[in-house]
Amino acid sequence: MAMAWVLVLVTAGLSLARAGPVPTSKPTTTWKGCDIGRFKSLSPRELEAFRKAKDALENSLKNWSCSSRLFPRNRDLRQLQVWERPVALEAELILTLKVLETMADRSQGGILDQPLHTLRHIHSELQACVEAQPTAGPQPRGRLHHWLHRLSEASKKESQGCLEASVLFNLFRLLKKDLECVASGDLCLRTWTHPQPI
Repeated sequence: MAMAWVLVLVTAGLSLARAGPVPTSKPTTTWKGCDIGRFKSLSPRELEAFRKAKDALENSLKNWSCSSRLFPRNRDLRQLQVWERPVALEAELILTLKVLETMADRSQGGILDQPLHTLRHIHSELQACVEAQPTAGPQPRGRLHHWLHRLSEASKKESQGCLEASVLFNLFRLLKKDLECVASGDLCLRTWTHPQPI
């Protein structure tokens, strides 16, 4: 009888062990050192600085044309996996910083000083999120790979006028839509749409 109870207890113990916690999926924007969530919304003062700079610089755009759209209208970070979004946003932000820094060298009155300070701060926090992702994670592919390739090629092939116009027209989309989506993590729900040209 005692031996029977021992067998019952051992069997129960093995069953509980097998029913232990199941490994969860990769965390989203809560990796150690990643605090991008603070940028769900910028302050009114920061947004006003961007608005003034954008309005002033758009008036200086002359004779620009692009061979392709750097930031297509149908591009939406919600179409990506949550872990891919910071990677896409960082590429977008790097190009934006590069172009605006070049424009700042030509502009008068330091109108881009505050916007550049804000963007650099966002970029430093975003880098921590990208670097904190598991190094064994999947490599960019599909839609993400296409977006990264588009931005990389644009910086080499498009004219400076095209880059400046594209970055300025995309600026508030970056700040109000893309950044907010990445900062919201899982709360920025993924969209399921029919395949579209990318």
